[in-house]
Amino acid sequence: MEGSPRLENFVIGLIVLVISISLHEFGHAISADKLGDPGPRRAGRITLYPGAHLDPFGFLMICFTMWAGFGLGWGRPVMVDSRYFGNPRKGMVITSLCGPLMNLALALVFGLLLRVLIMTGQVTAIPLLSRFALQFLVINLSLMFFNLIPIHPLDGGKILSGLMPLSLSEKFDSMMWQWGPIILLVSCFSGAGFLSSVISPAVISAVEFILGKS
Repeated sequence: MEGSPRLENFVIGLIVLVISISLHEFGHAISADKLGDPGPRRAGRITLYPGAHLDPFGFLMICFTMWAGFGLGWGRPVMVDSRYFGNPRKGMVITSLCGPLMNLALALVFGLLLRVLIMTGQVTAIPLLSRFALQFLVINLSLMFFNLIPIHPLDGGKILSGLMPLSLSEKFDSMMWQWGPIILLVSCFSGAGFLSSVISPAVISAVEFILGKS
């Protein structure tokens, strides 16, 4: 890939982020489908095609922030109706967890690939593959840890809610659906680096563990 380093980083990061967000949403869709919810299939979400999972405004945000040097954006949420599940609360935990698990799977696949390239001394011989593998590793770990933050509307909030006793879960949902999105927006755009300070240490530790450096 020829051109300026900034343009190359932008293209690689954009490709990786689009694929990773699409597979994250596909994880939610396929798990809900397997648990009996017909909605994701009717909506055309049981597919790996990124166009089915990307939100137009979220994609524009990805482009702008990726050009600025960091990736921030979102996909089109999968609408899940827990009434179709045999156990609605357990089903919501499973479907919410499957998005981050898809990111973990991608991180492991490309992290182990990068580890093999490092061990065999092929990193410099196949630089483009190495750069893609590193971006898949870091971006997917970042997406996983970000989405596991236990506030709504993130997956972590839904998972925590489903694991709580019902009475406590109802209070948590009432509070978090009101304040969670505001907390998230302020954290993302305040420039205080709060999210980075929370997520970065976990990502660095996970990268070192997968690459065998810890």
